[in-house]
Amino acid sequence: MSAAERTGWLPPRWVKWLAWKIHRGIYNRSGGRLGLSLPRDDEHYGTLHLTVPGRRTGEPRGVILGYFEDGPNLVTMAMNGWEDPEPAWWLNLQAHPDAEVVVADGKRPVRGRAAEGEERTRLWARWQQIDKHLDAWAARRSKPTAVVILEPR
Repeated sequence: MSAAERTGWLPPRWVKWLAWKIHRGIYNRSGGRLGLSLPRDDEHYGTLHLTVPGRRTGEPRGVILGYFEDGPNLVTMAMNGWEDPEPAWWLNLQAHPDAEVVVADGKRPVRGRAAEGEERTRLWARWQQIDKHLDAWAARRSKPTAVVILEPR
């Protein structure tokens, strides 16, 4: 096994930033018609658009995230491209837990929270089915990566 396979190689930060910017641009320019997808099975996550008020300004802030469904809940991770610090959307959601998501099949009002204990362990294991490098990538961060649950309101 090569070093890249053991550590879960990631592209440079500027490549990730550019990819996120292009993805958001496609979503915004298409009026939300392109850029989102539903999870296909236990091995493919979907993409959603989360809108949460900014913690300082109160202005709506949007981000596109990967997710899977756990019953009525949507589950994502506060990973910031597997680098420090915490992503701004997660800090905003902690300050203002009520948010809105748009998934490929419509809008949903949600309340965000971090999974803890056994629930976090179970959901982390589900992410490992989707992403084989999950533990290696999470080890790059100085803090544990939050597993975020978006519950229907």
